[in-house]
Amino acid sequence: ITTRQSLDRLRTMRRRREAYIGPWLPEPLLTAPDVAEDVELAESVSMALMLVLETLSPIERVVFVLREAFDASYDEIAAAIEKSPAAVRQIAHRARQHVDARRPREVVSPSETRAALEAFQRAVETRDLQGLLDVLAPEVVLVGDGGGVKQAVLRPIVEADRVARLLAAGLDMVGAELSLEPVQVNGCPALIMRLNGEIDGVMAVRVEGGLVTGLYSVRNPEKLSRVERETALSR
Repeated sequence: ITTRQSLDRLRTMRRRREAYIGPWLPEPLLTAPDVAEDVELAESVSMALMLVLETLSPIERVVFVLREAFDASYDEIAAAIEKSPAAVRQIAHRARQHVDARRPREVVSPSETRAALEAFQRAVETRDLQGLLDVLAPEVVLVGDGGGVKQAVLRPIVEADRVARLLAAGLDMVGAELSLEPVQVNGCPALIMRLNGEIDGVMAVRVEGGLVTGLYSVRNPEKLSRVERETALSR
């Protein structure tokens, strides 16, 4: 019953996102710092992986989660989604290949991640364009979600120079009213952005090879209700 309800929900949300203004990002969850120490757990709930899961079809996502997260048997999954075990095996294989192809190729230590976040935060706070270029990977991607309510980029921005200049221009517009707080969001490093003391957005950071390879900025107010208090995560 839960599986079928989830499928209905996924299909409904997919239709809504077709009319969504700009890129869609998952709702950020404030998580405890120790979640980052469990690399496998942190990666499994990261913003980057959530985006990968969004590219699966509803049935692929359900099969992937039941198999990979809950270790359900193919027979159990087949009964839940009313397909044959052979079909479920094919769906699971296809979904796993899709996800694995988009997962990070290397494991980044928490200390390396913290160092990159600190360098990025310092560059942002000091409006240091060269500092941003030094910490951003050449093919870094910036994705913004304003939901049509808050200003955000309407398509992903790629390349360090473009991302750095866009960030610098945005910082010049808000002036000294912006403050940044380093936190853990979805088990990964992030910055809570405040304007005049009020939460304005969350920027999750993806780090690989000591450089920032992904920036996920959520400004849609409807998605910021879970960053005031920690969400407990465990295996």
